[in-house]
Amino acid sequence: MMAATSSLFSDLREIKKQLLSISWLCRERGLMHSVKWASELAFSLESIPLNELPSTPALTEEDAQDLDAYTLAKSYFDLKEYDRAAYFLRGCKSQKAYFLYMYSRYLSGEKRKDDETVDSLGPLEKGQVKNEALRELRVELSKKHKARELDGFGLYLYGVVLRKLDLVKEALDVFVEATHVLPLHWGTWLELCNLITDKEMLKFLSLPDCWIKEFFLAHIYTEQQLIEEALQKYQSLIDAGFSKSTYIISQIAVAYHNIRDIDKALSIFNELRKQDPYRIENMDTFSNLLYVRGLKPELSYLAHNLCDIDKYRVETCCVIGNYYSLRSQHEKAALYFQRALKLNPRYLGAWTLMGHEYMEMKNTSAAIQAYRHAIEVNKRDYRAWYGLGQTYEILKMPFYCLYYYRRAHQLRPNDSRMLVALGECYEKLNQLVEAKKCYWRAYAVGDVEKMALVKLAKLHEQLNESEQAAQCYIKYIQDIYSCGEIVEHQEVSTAFRYLAQYYFKCKLWDEASACAQKCFNFNDTREEGKALLRQILQLRNQNESPSADLPTSAPFLFPQSVSASNTPTRRVSPLNLSSVTP
Repeated sequence: MMAATSSLFSDLREIKKQLLSISWLCRERGLMHSVKWASELAFSLESIPLNELPSTPALTEEDAQDLDAYTLAKSYFDLKEYDRAAYFLRGCKSQKAYFLYMYSRYLSGEKRKDDETVDSLGPLEKGQVKNEALRELRVELSKKHKARELDGFGLYLYGVVLRKLDLVKEALDVFVEATHVLPLHWGTWLELCNLITDKEMLKFLSLPDCWIKEFFLAHIYTEQQLIEEALQKYQSLIDAGFSKSTYIISQIAVAYHNIRDIDKALSIFNELRKQDPYRIENMDTFSNLLYVRGLKPELSYLAHNLCDIDKYRVETCCVIGNYYSLRSQHEKAALYFQRALKLNPRYLGAWTLMGHEYMEMKNTSAAIQAYRHAIEVNKRDYRAWYGLGQTYEILKMPFYCLYYYRRAHQLRPNDSRMLVALGECYEKLNQLVEAKKCYWRAYAVGDVEKMALVKLAKLHEQLNESEQAAQCYIKYIQDIYSCGEIVEHQEVSTAFRYLAQYYFKCKLWDEASACAQKCFNFNDTREEGKALLRQILQLRNQNESPSADLPTSAPFLFPQSVSASNTPTRRVSPLNLSSVTP
């Protein structure tokens, strides 16, 4: 795979020429996001001499005829006067002018829709206003498509119109066709990314073997939470010669954010800010990381800094919203997320974050609407599915809750939080076998919150499976202390109390005594520990000894691999507490 990648990037000078050429073509058509992407990549590569710079595209006869109308219309288009631009482009025959004509009509419809959304409806009622121009555009573009008169840009626009009309299968086919006709247009690849639901679907697509496909694969792996594959791709791109690309650096930071490697993500974002201090893109993701870490001064500085750069950017509003949320000013936070949605009603992060704020304000109906809109924008947003699950959990509707947690788990199969939430749901529905599987799986994939084993142990307690419960508590204690965490919560005390009682019943006085002494370190178990020690002392004075049929004191070994459907069933031996010191 590495050899194939290196062969695609063997001539970086030629790639730079291609990037400059596509940047020019996209600029002529007003596709500024693709221009920015291509320009950023080109900037990260070595300069090329004047005599090797690509020439501007030659004008055709049709281009020359439409030149005056195109030049005038493009000036109006750049000023966002889309209807005016479309009016002066009527009847133009050249591919470039025709695209700008159709694109102006499309953007005019989108602008009108957004204006109506903001003016007549609250942000939570978005979705009922439609772009009225879409049907007409589809009819006209489909005729051109059948006559094979659309170039790569025309196919891209036709695909966008089909996707907006929810004609997903047709849109997918058109976007694939567009990648073959014009493989260097990044906008087409991004649209394609939004339609591919899983890795299997990706395998069956016939995509061109071009260097840009490597960027696309890295992006879609990040979107689909296949982070290891994404990071491998980005590393291979850095090795191929794109080490200075701020786009790649930001994508790597986002990937680490997605797998909750917060320290690594923060480090990369800080480096990115040094390289590109006026960058606003992805800064809302950076603010999420600062929020999770509770870094108020840093988040405050970021919010003020972005406000100075551009206070009316969606990302800026989200950063300020996160800042107020961290200060527990949830009404103000929700206000800024609403402001972000007025600027861009299709901005995914703002919908999800607003849902979280409504949850904090105990406004469950508004939270549900916000999360649903987030899912409308992107069905792969696991946070929105998880948020819906939490909301229905508050409403005590476990079957709904189970459905949404399942969807979140499908998107993040190795996220322990989803598995623990699923386990709690199954527990409430009295499906205890499924609950046990979920808790054990959550532990196996790396329990972020260190709660899966405790919940599993309590479940075994409920079912009077004392040996399995003790085993889970032992492993829980070992995990907590091996991490070097400060033990604050009562679950450690619960574990020591249970083990003390368990060993007491087994008449293993030394182990029971050691666990009882550990109970002294916690307020809620101190008295029980003292009482148990007194009982042990009395029984020892009576010279009692363990009965033959109880567990022996063989060294305890926790099974290394247990299937997800079974929890450990080995008989429990005493816990070695010599290395466990709080």
